[in-house]
Amino acid sequence: MDAILLAGGGANPKDPLYPLSSGRPKALLPIAGKPMAQWVLDALADSATMERVVIVGLAPGCGLTFPRDTLFAPDSGSILGNVRSGALASGAGDDPSRLALVVSSDIPALEPAMVDWIAARAQETGDDLQYCVIDRSVMDARFPGSGRSWVRFRDREVCGGDMTVIRPAAFLGSEGIWRRITEGRKSSLQMAAVIGIDVLLLFLLKRLTVADAARRAAARLGIRGRVLDCPYAEIGMDVDKPFQFTIVERALLDRARA
Repeated sequence: MDAILLAGGGANPKDPLYPLSSGRPKALLPIAGKPMAQWVLDALADSATMERVVIVGLAPGCGLTFPRDTLFAPDSGSILGNVRSGALASGAGDDPSRLALVVSSDIPALEPAMVDWIAARAQETGDDLQYCVIDRSVMDARFPGSGRSWVRFRDREVCGGDMTVIRPAAFLGSEGIWRRITEGRKSSLQMAAVIGIDVLLLFLLKRLTVADAARRAAARLGIRGRVLDCPYAEIGMDVDKPFQFTIVERALLDRARA
């Protein structure tokens, strides 16, 4: 399986991490002794399932290393565009059976076993999209005060993970709907509206379960998709703000001491 590492975007004065990054790309922000994205690359490299990686948003010579095939793709200015750039660069879209792992560069607490977990789960079915969600109890137990955004369903509260498995051949063929989804990814109401007014109403009335939402979304989008209940808070613990940087750096240093 290929990995598409989303490493685009540079901090600007309006970014909460600007005082730490001083304008450097967020992916290259040092944390616990090495660039944030390098922690993610090391987890991918030490996993048993990643054959090569496409780094999107940075160029050769950026200082990041990966021991196997490494490709680079330019930053397109949007998450959807960067996923598309990475999928095209990998050539995975030419093979209908091939899967790709899309992973953000800002989850440095990621570990190899977590990569292998999602890769193994992805092989269980023939789904085109497999999206991780993390229960609030799991996140709160591992990273109290994580500051994540929560979506409340009828059965529980969850946040999204920063690793998703896609089948590029299916993904690249539906640009319009995917753009709408990506633009609304930070708003659960926008996401529900994209899928349909009935889904929006059910969501507002707190009548949807996580499984209901996944089933309806896949049907409306014309894809095969499912939600993976992720037992690893690290997959959703992204570093967006200084206090999250502190939380994750402490966890990385504790891991090194252990």
